[in-house]
Amino acid sequence: MGSEVRIRLDGVGRRYGLRGRWVLRGVDLEVAPGALIRIEGANGTGKSTLLRLLAGLDAPTEGRVAGRPRTAFVPERFPAALPFTAAGYLTHLGAVHGLTRKAAARAADEWLERFGASGHARTPMAELSKGGSQKVAVAQALLAAPELLVLDEAWTGLDAAAREELERAVAERTADGTAAVFVDHDPRRLAEVTDTTYTVVDGALALRAAAEEAACPGRPRVVVEARGPAGAEPPGEVVRLAVSVAEAEGGAYRFGVTEPRSDAILRALLGARPPWHVVSVNLYEAGSL
Repeated sequence: MGSEVRIRLDGVGRRYGLRGRWVLRGVDLEVAPGALIRIEGANGTGKSTLLRLLAGLDAPTEGRVAGRPRTAFVPERFPAALPFTAAGYLTHLGAVHGLTRKAAARAADEWLERFGASGHARTPMAELSKGGSQKVAVAQALLAAPELLVLDEAWTGLDAAAREELERAVAERTADGTAAVFVDHDPRRLAEVTDTTYTVVDGALALRAAAEEAACPGRPRVVVEARGPAGAEPPGEVVRLAVSVAEAEGGAYRFGVTEPRSDAILRALLGARPPWHVVSVNLYEAGSL
């Protein structure tokens, strides 16, 4: 079974440079063993910074991080040009995480097979496709049974079968006591088994369900999908009105908003300069997402 080690962020803030903009501020978060937590929010809100703090790759500028479970991290951009074959890299990482070379090599073969990449075991990392490289990235995070999995858009670049296999693997790990925190653009990802969803807005972390209920208790929620100009961030007024913001495929965004604010968010999208194109509007009962 997984470890009882948990990680807790108390009043954590992060900025880059002495006078840099605060990317995150006042973040409180506890991740218990076996928890599956989704982090959502628009581009540039601090999701990846939060994951790097959880993974121990960044240190907080203020506040403290308590607890240090054995952690495996899948970054948004995996450094594929490494001087290893796929199997060699996984074997090396397994040994770094405390496995014997034999056990590491066996685990490498098993995970490559699970993700449909066993045919690339002897392929140099630099020669792998984006999808092949991503399969190695997720395999290295899983092969040594970490106590905390941190996944930043880990499904991006995987084929359909590998995406499903990663979902199964995450569900298996959390059922066995491993904690997992993830970011993904697809709101359906692991939706049925996710314990908690947090939204990062303006550098602050809010519990999505709590934010929605506080905004308008018991009311249905409207999800608006909209697409802006290439590379554009969601308008500030739209983000302030929304109780959740998530990236969708094709450069679009999904904005969750309580029903009384739906007209206001549509006006804000259409009145932006340049205006955003509304792709769809759907109504859900509160708590159904």
